[in-house]
Amino acid sequence: MRRGQARAAGFTMVELVLVIVLVGILAFAALPRMESGALFRQAAFRDQVVATLRHAQKTAVSHRRLVCADLSGNQINLSVAANFGDLACGAGALPGPDGRLPAAVSPNAAIALAALPGPLLFFQPSGAVTSDAAGMVPANFSVSVTGQAPVQVFGATGHVE
Repeated sequence: MRRGQARAAGFTMVELVLVIVLVGILAFAALPRMESGALFRQAAFRDQVVATLRHAQKTAVSHRRLVCADLSGNQINLSVAANFGDLACGAGALPGPDGRLPAAVSPNAAIALAALPGPLLFFQPSGAVTSDAAGMVPANFSVSVTGQAPVQVFGATGHVE
């Protein structure tokens, strides 16, 4: 370099192209991981559903009262009977295991619940789960959470898995 000439500052074309290629590779690698956030939300909501149903069963047994779980749309609402032997859950809403009402709420409108044979589960004081408040016939339930394995509720024992 001659005396009196200033060196030009900046990036060469090769350096710029190399940076663009590296950013493209990083974006290609990171984009699928960002989309997997939906799977984490679905799995977290499934875990919340399991915890809520277990809470309903344990509350029914410990308080010796009927606990009703309404699984409609994208949330679970729990309610409890006023007295032992009541055939309706009229004493009011029962908070979920974390103390919030409704007991479980989907984090995203695209994550929904579906329960078979119906959206109402009745947790009896004996621990059994039935499809009617009278508790005559225990019923097995399958609760589906969008994108996840179904939650199984066994009628005779009230076990949730």
